[in-house]
Amino acid sequence: MSTSCKSCSPGCTVIAVAASLILGVIAAFLRITAAITLTPAFLWVLLGIAVVYLAVTVIASALFRNGSCGSLCGIITALLAGILGTAVLSVVLLGVEFAATSLLGAALTGGLIFFFFLTVTSAACLVRCFFNCNN
Repeated sequence: MSTSCKSCSPGCTVIAVAASLILGVIAAFLRITAAITLTPAFLWVLLGIAVVYLAVTVIASALFRNGSCGSLCGIITALLAGILGTAVLSVVLLGVEFAATSLLGAALTGGLIFFFFLTVTSAACLVRCFFNCNN
């Protein structure tokens, strides 16, 4: 594993945000048309995943801290935004009931899916950066 990440470009993070945004919009559309609904079990799973990702990120950053990897800041920012957005929106959607075709419920569902996939894709970008796979 490389400790120097100077070759990391922001391209992977931009693609991660774009892909997550597309999936979030699709999820919001499917929610507003009542094609999908979110069950409490799904929301609890996403909340658990966000908490585990946060714990792993904190532990990994403590173990692999390297001052020369300034290019990781964009990826880490996207990852943390995804983790925190997933956790907050999961709690909100667990605490408040929305009608199946509610505009606000659809927007929050789209945001939840956006943040969840941002977490997953930015974690993949981080792994890719660690192994210098910017071909």
